[in-house]
Amino acid sequence: MSTAAPDTDTPLPPLHRLPFTPARPPHPTTLPDGTPAWLVTRYHDVRQALGDPRVTRADLHEVGPAGNTADVAANPASLFNQDGPAHRRLRATVQKAFTPRAIAGWQPWVAAAVQQAVDALVAGGPPADLVAAFTRPVPYAVTTRLMGLLGDGPDHLDEDRLRRWTLALLAQGGDPSEHHGEALAEFQSFTYELIERRRRKPGDDLVSRLVRAADQDGGVPEDALAFLVLGLTASGNESVTGALGNALVYLLGERADHWPRLADPGITEHTVERLLHFIPLGDDETTARRTDAPIELGGVTIPAGAVLAVSIGSANRDPAVHPDGLDADLGLPLAAPTLAFSAGPHYCIGAWRVRLEMRESLRRLATALPGLRLTTPLDRLPWQLGTTTRGPAAVPVTW
Repeated sequence: MSTAAPDTDTPLPPLHRLPFTPARPPHPTTLPDGTPAWLVTRYHDVRQALGDPRVTRADLHEVGPAGNTADVAANPASLFNQDGPAHRRLRATVQKAFTPRAIAGWQPWVAAAVQQAVDALVAGGPPADLVAAFTRPVPYAVTTRLMGLLGDGPDHLDEDRLRRWTLALLAQGGDPSEHHGEALAEFQSFTYELIERRRRKPGDDLVSRLVRAADQDGGVPEDALAFLVLGLTASGNESVTGALGNALVYLLGERADHWPRLADPGITEHTVERLLHFIPLGDDETTARRTDAPIELGGVTIPAGAVLAVSIGSANRDPAVHPDGLDADLGLPLAAPTLAFSAGPHYCIGAWRVRLEMRESLRRLATALPGLRLTTPLDRLPWQLGTTTRGPAAVPVTW
């Protein structure tokens, strides 16, 4: 949770340098809101907990953070806050839309969108801000094409409006006087109307695929479908912006030697997986779950009804599984699959998109600008705060 005030004078560490609780057996802890919980930090324990059907997410949307909870995490209609038959039905709807053939068909135009942003950056010449010139334009171009939000008609979604709606959806903690209700209401109204237009006149976009799959199922609630579309539009866009921005901060700020190697597609693929594995999207250390029945995790019996504070960051740094850490050779494959996108029934449905955009962006940017470098020290970079993600507000560079 990134709740520090935007004008804070206290330098924040980049997300790749956040401290995490060392991996150890499950043990009692207290969440920021005072809720007693069991802290789960070891890789195999975390992976087991995330995939165990006795461990649920339902009815936990207000548990954990101190202060305001983002609508994307608090709304009961969210896919993240559902379990059981309702969750499986909604996931099945998504899977029908995200077919391997569909994803393979999206790759060429995602690559084209990235290349267009690279070409514009190069043509503009140095100096430049990679956030304004790259990490925001690339996901926006992909989002609007993927969701069918281009053109001049009622479906058109400009970048400023998407940005305002996204900040409202992801707003977390911060100044309690901030009210995003009007923006959220606008976003929800736009989404419901978009779904109805896609029912009347479907296309090849992702919204049409989701609506078609939900209507074929016949049991997906309209609010759940709307929140799914809303989340894929806003959260998916912001997740790529944050992941790409934080990756560039690390690569250009601490691994300049590795940057030119990203012109090699094989090196880029392994590098992206390591960056996503070791660099979190925000400052939250844990995600909450609850046990429906007693379970044993790592030799510790946890009773039914207990809240689990699951630390994916700690698990991804468990020295028993990932001993080399982020500072090792970024061109090597991970020793075990990353938990960055969770695991089990709540595995991130947009993982394919983040990976694809990261690979295309880093490879094409490094190929075009092998001498790209930061012009601002890491401890002086500005950060976007107040939402579930934390990314650089600017990445000043030259070449």
